[in-house]
Amino acid sequence: MLCWGHSAFGQLGIGHRSPTIVTTPCSSTFPLATCIKKVACGGNHTLFLMEDGQVYSCGWNGEGQLGHTLEGTGPVQVTALAKEHILHIACGQSHSLAVNHVGQLFSWGAGNDGQLGHASAEHFSRIPRLIKQLNQQKIEQVSCGNQHCLALADDGQLYTWGQNKHGQLGLGNGFSSQSIPQRVKSLDGIPLAQVTAGGSHSFALSLSGAVFGWGQNSAGQLGLNDEKVRETPCHVKPLRTQKVVYISCGEEHTAILTKTGGLFTCGAGGSGQLGHDSFHNEINPRRVLELMGSEVSQIACGRHHTIAFVPSSGTLYAFGCGELGQLGTGNTNDVKCPATVKGKWAAHCGQIPGHVDPASYNIINHIFSGGNKTFILCSKCESSQFAVDFRSCSYRNHTSVINGDTIDIWRQKVLDNSNSNSMNGIIQILSSAAFWNGSFLDKRNDEHFKTSPNLPGINMYSIKVLFEKLMNSHHTQLLEQILKGFESFLIPQLTNSPPDVEAMRIYLILPEFPLFQDSKYYITLTLPLAMAILRLDTNPSKVLDKWWCQVCPNYFFKLIDLYKGAVVYLLNGRKTLLIPVLFTSYITAALKLLEKLHKVNGKAHHVEHDTFYIHEISNLVDIQEDYLMWFLNEAGLKLRSSIMQDSVTLCSYPFVFDAQAKTKMLQTDAELQMQVAINGANLQNVFMLLTLDPMLIRNPFLVLHVRRTSLVADALRELSIYSDIDLKKPLKVIFDGEEAVDDGGVTKEFFLLLLKELMNPVYGMFTVYQDSSLLWFSDICFVEHNWFHLIGVMCGLAIYNFTVVDLHFPLALYKKLLNVQPTLEDLKELSPTEGRSLQQLLDYPGDDVEDLFCLNFTICKESYGLAEHKPLVPGGDQITVKKENKQQFVDAYVNYVFNDSVKEWYEAFSTGFLKVCGGKILELFQPTELKSMVVGSSNYNWQELEENAVYKGDYTDEHPTVRIFWETFHEFPLEKKKNFLLFLTGSDRIPIYGMSSLRIIIQSISSGEDYLPVAHTCYNLLDLPKYSSKETLRRRLTQAIDHYEGFSLA
Repeated sequence: MLCWGHSAFGQLGIGHRSPTIVTTPCSSTFPLATCIKKVACGGNHTLFLMEDGQVYSCGWNGEGQLGHTLEGTGPVQVTALAKEHILHIACGQSHSLAVNHVGQLFSWGAGNDGQLGHASAEHFSRIPRLIKQLNQQKIEQVSCGNQHCLALADDGQLYTWGQNKHGQLGLGNGFSSQSIPQRVKSLDGIPLAQVTAGGSHSFALSLSGAVFGWGQNSAGQLGLNDEKVRETPCHVKPLRTQKVVYISCGEEHTAILTKTGGLFTCGAGGSGQLGHDSFHNEINPRRVLELMGSEVSQIACGRHHTIAFVPSSGTLYAFGCGELGQLGTGNTNDVKCPATVKGKWAAHCGQIPGHVDPASYNIINHIFSGGNKTFILCSKCESSQFAVDFRSCSYRNHTSVINGDTIDIWRQKVLDNSNSNSMNGIIQILSSAAFWNGSFLDKRNDEHFKTSPNLPGINMYSIKVLFEKLMNSHHTQLLEQILKGFESFLIPQLTNSPPDVEAMRIYLILPEFPLFQDSKYYITLTLPLAMAILRLDTNPSKVLDKWWCQVCPNYFFKLIDLYKGAVVYLLNGRKTLLIPVLFTSYITAALKLLEKLHKVNGKAHHVEHDTFYIHEISNLVDIQEDYLMWFLNEAGLKLRSSIMQDSVTLCSYPFVFDAQAKTKMLQTDAELQMQVAINGANLQNVFMLLTLDPMLIRNPFLVLHVRRTSLVADALRELSIYSDIDLKKPLKVIFDGEEAVDDGGVTKEFFLLLLKELMNPVYGMFTVYQDSSLLWFSDICFVEHNWFHLIGVMCGLAIYNFTVVDLHFPLALYKKLLNVQPTLEDLKELSPTEGRSLQQLLDYPGDDVEDLFCLNFTICKESYGLAEHKPLVPGGDQITVKKENKQQFVDAYVNYVFNDSVKEWYEAFSTGFLKVCGGKILELFQPTELKSMVVGSSNYNWQELEENAVYKGDYTDEHPTVRIFWETFHEFPLEKKKNFLLFLTGSDRIPIYGMSSLRIIIQSISSGEDYLPVAHTCYNLLDLPKYSSKETLRRRLTQAIDHYEGFSLA
């Protein structure tokens, strides 16, 4: 061991005759110097930790800091610790700490400010005493300031005690000095790698390089860009991206080491201890430029000086105050730039030149500094190991983490179950958020150092693997302890304002625990976690949203499935499982978390929107009642508690409803509004009877009288005489000259014929895209706006009156109605050729887009046989499409097709549609669902149609005529089957509920075989004569289908 610096009190341990100041490294005269493992430097005293766990001390002993009664000119054993195996030591100005192998902490020396942690501010103690208040903790690290202490427990909890004049305990405003250890709650959940103290300031470093400082800041030693005292830990943000791995503190300055070997300093620079070639203070961490290009592996700060070791060259640097020889440069001058320490140094034997005596070199193993002195532990060439590298976490203890090894160790301890303290310690660790947050770091390319609001820095796969291992039957008892820790401690203690993003990893980790998927633990694990997530303040909640955007789709799907399962579980057990208050809070938590996930999915597009559907809801909830409650609540009406069984309405969370459930809601809304309109008309009629004014008579139905020969004109005329409120009434259609009563079938045919007429190409209202057979608004049209308005009204009335109509519009139309912008994918649906061409442009990787594609910001449209180029943006014909702007070109192209070119016609259409079918209810639908509501579905299941058929008269499913009917039907090609649906139901598409909701009735009639089958579309009823042969049935049925149009009473 080599040492130098101030030795007036024997603190260098080199004997009675040592000089007061040692300016160059000298060998220790301590006989056991080769057995020293660690050195801790106090103000004027020193502790030595031996390989066998014994402690020796030397230096000034005026306040008992040596742990014995002797003056310490030479190292003397602290006999009070002789029976302990000590692993860690630390020194303050005049006090000392030691940690034994089971994590117990001992203190001695000065105690005026409570720095001994013994619950009383005793003047001093010469005998090491156990700090009983930390007996339930296993201490992994300790550090001392002048009069305060820091201790890091294995569960990640940080404790501080002692003087707090400058806020160095980090407890917050209003705390005086503390004589017993206090937990620094503001760092809860952060997996800490190191804690270290300066004179009156403190630092904590996370496993992923986040630096937190607090305490005195008069010289800027906290690196926070000012000189204000901090009473709670503050994040030193400029260091976040530097991969900080180690921190050392002096009296009023701080040195920071990065994983790449960079050295940053801040704080007091009056003696040159910052190494910036000046004597100025620095309030921000600044890199020591003199050492750039060299990788520093060890640093140590004394009171006003700094030591740094560069292993690649075997160079030991010192800078700062040299007044007491502490720089080892051979003089007492202050040095403001890194200067080499006297002597021949090497990091390993390989650096020693072959022609030189190896004994003349000092092979550095570990450097220590503190007060006004420095120590170097060296090794001999023949037995040397590589120097300690502070950039590796393996050389020091930090917050515990879980891995395969620790699982096996804990499993054995749980099985032994002999030591209650050991069991409590395991539960304590397993209950720690910091423990879990530090256990799954993504160490590939040091990714975890990039932890930020955008990146969690953990390896999600490793979480899954470890939890799968824990589910092994060998670990049953350990699993019970984890479960107990989660239920009783970890989840209930999750804070709404985590101190750092590293403390938020727990929210990604916990859902991977398999027991969260078990319904037995929904109440104790799954739902309390949802509540904790929902309690998060705005900023941490946004961070979690961003992280959810980054996870793999499979993880996101499992998370959705987890809380969907919880909702179903609660709905199934609402009558027996829980009292109403608990049910309400739990199901609200599950639904609100799903709502949060749904919003995230809107940005991340991890899963399809139907992944959120809870199909069981239709069977578990009275949707009509739920919608009514929601409707009244939205209207601001309060119901009696006896009516409102619970305050949760699922309609507030429409994304969990599948299309059928939403259709039920829409029908409920329509029936509600129809009833309101009918009641209004009836009330008006009562008033008419009282006043005898026939002009006030109001029909409770929306009745349209139309002629088949003039459908469009008649429909426009009829609708023009009705008010908006009349459109909410049930629709009845009367065809002039026809005797059918409209029980639904006439309305179906009216919609079919009217829309067929309006879509006629002769009017030029719509363009048919040949390669998709879809329609879109023409950009040039000469019909009046009210025609488009009429189509919109008709579509709205179709939905409102539960009638399926066949409109060949792309999904983009329904997106626009729901205020969702169409995209390139919509153009691919409408015009596949154009869409593919634009996609090829986007996918082209080359830089020669301009030359290859020869495009500018225009679109070519044909008008009366002439090609016309229209600008997509102002001056578009002068803007060439290049690699840099091709995305903007595609966006402008899509916008022109779906928005700009058809603005007038679309607005007329949407105004008509929303007049009938607008309002909040429409917002519940996805575009695909709205489309299915209007045009029905084409998911045909013909076998299901047969299975659901009902028979009347002489017919049964075994009747010969019925058998040959179905044989004939199933032999029809698809188009003929669709024509049969049109003939029988008025539409060739099926309702959104599916084929099961389309129940047809087949009844026998007495007519002979010369008669055709007759359809009653109002009732989906088929009058089928008793045909004796399959051939006759096929011919008659085909004739009936092919000649269908018009209604008559059978």
